Amino acid sequence: MAAPTRTPESVRRDLTTALAACVAEKGYASTTIADVVALARVSKRTFYEHFAAKEECLMALYEHVCDRLILIIRAAASGDQPWPQRISDGAAAYLGALETMPAFTRTMLIEVQAAGHRAFMLRQLTLQRFAGTLVDLVEVGRLSDPDLRPLSQGQALAIVGGINELLLHAIDPYTGAAGEDVQGRFAALHSDVVTLISAVLNHRP
Repeated sequence: MAAPTRTPESVRRDLTTALAACVAEKGYASTTIADVVALARVSKRTFYEHFAAKEECLMALYEHVCDRLILIIRAAASGDQPWPQRISDGAAAYLGALETMPAFTRTMLIEVQAAGHRAFMLRQLTLQRFAGTLVDLVEVGRLSDPDLRPLSQGQALAIVGGINELLLHAIDPYTGAAGEDVQGRFAALHSDVVTLISAVLNHRP
């Protein structure tokens, strides 16, 4: 039986997934395009049909994972529950999703920061998107809870940065734990993440 034909979309997905696996194992700097194409079972020519360079493949991977995480947060925190429960549900969904994709956590949290100027700028823009998601969710929450204070983009960015630091402290980027054995490490941060968000929202200057 002939193997099913791979579509351009599936090849692109296989390449980014292979990059994530290689980065989780040996880090971005040590990962070569030869490593990626070998794992994805394609040629270097095929790689360059989809990506101009390794950095571009990393950026596609990072953007895809973050898009997925933002959708997960929005879905979990947009219910009809009281606002404190929405915070808890959104935090639980985000942290739980990270634990289901251990091969991607090193890329998302560590490697993209040192992968070049374009990747760094994409990370900065993505953190702003996460912050904007929090701002939007608070505005939706205020429709049913008028006592809920609005959240500024700057405050939301501070929350996102704080959560990112908590995630980094939960893993050791120098032992490779960011790409393996993260089970339970992120979920254990749930209380701290909820407390951080609640503290900012309840602050009265």
